[in-house]
Amino acid sequence: MTSAQQPVPARPTSRDVARAAGVSQATVSLVLGGKWTGRVSGTTAERVRRSAAELGYRPNLAARSLRLGRTRTALLVVPALTNEFFARVYTGAAAVAARHEFGVVLYPSPDGTGPARDPFASARAALDGVIASSMAADALDDLHGAELPLVMLDSDPAGPGAAAYVNLDIPGGMRQVADHLLDLGHRRFLHLASAVDTWTFSVRARALLERVGGTPDASVRTVRAPLDVSAGREAAERALADPADRPTAIVCDDDVLAAGACKAARRLGLRVPDDLSVTGFDDLALATAVEPELTTVQLPAEQVGERGMAALLAVLDGRPVERGSLPVRLVVRGSTAPPPARWV
Repeated sequence: MTSAQQPVPARPTSRDVARAAGVSQATVSLVLGGKWTGRVSGTTAERVRRSAAELGYRPNLAARSLRLGRTRTALLVVPALTNEFFARVYTGAAAVAARHEFGVVLYPSPDGTGPARDPFASARAALDGVIASSMAADALDDLHGAELPLVMLDSDPAGPGAAAYVNLDIPGGMRQVADHLLDLGHRRFLHLASAVDTWTFSVRARALLERVGGTPDASVRTVRAPLDVSAGREAAERALADPADRPTAIVCDDDVLAAGACKAARRLGLRVPDDLSVTGFDDLALATAVEPELTTVQLPAEQVGERGMAALLAVLDGRPVERGSLPVRLVVRGSTAPPPARWV
């Protein structure tokens, strides 16, 4: 018999794993299905996993899906693939999903924040659940009838319809920005706010106004712009045009707008941070690509994805969902300094 005619080795089965580990097939199913806690000893579970690894055993996911009525697929709905933050959210979600033999389908809203059609002919048949950013909430309209478990990211926890919420300490991040600038001596603030009307940007504005409003002689003026460098530059240029009404610090809702504010300052002959301090939010790669590098709030995007996927798995299994907002932190770099002496 030639090598081309050699029989293909049979794929190892759960029965083979059970025999190698000296346990029943039911025990193998419990251990490899992640449902062994409280039913099987840790020593036995480790023996089963080791035997499966040595044999090269892989569960038949198609058969398991039919048996459990699950597809082991989650949909992650985000505003845009071009946004670095959401790419990192996907990375975190996919990592947790892989450990539980789930797949993650990434689905961006076509225009960034608006509605999107159901990407599946029948969402109920194709998906086990949905994880979605509040910035893409409108894209969920066509999925509502599917009655799928929904986990919302960076969204109003008092909102209806979601089985779980995963949030960042966004208000705390904005308070850190305000405290940093106030401690430097700034009292004249411009808030370059996102024109996108979502909960996450609303709480940023509220936290900034509350913090600055509690400081004597401090004020905040707000202008809005789409989340785009050029739009941020144009809005900042208009706001900085009158020297008599010029702020000493611009607080931006994200790093993209902050990059636009820095460009506006240069066009007007202002130096950052000597004449004008600028802060961002997100700590994207862009924050260290501009000069000077941005003082910004670092958001743990991958952890958002990890916790979002973990929350969906908990909902599907009927387990409690981890509560509490993920912490954020201010990263101080070269774009902030005390205000010019004439304003002190």
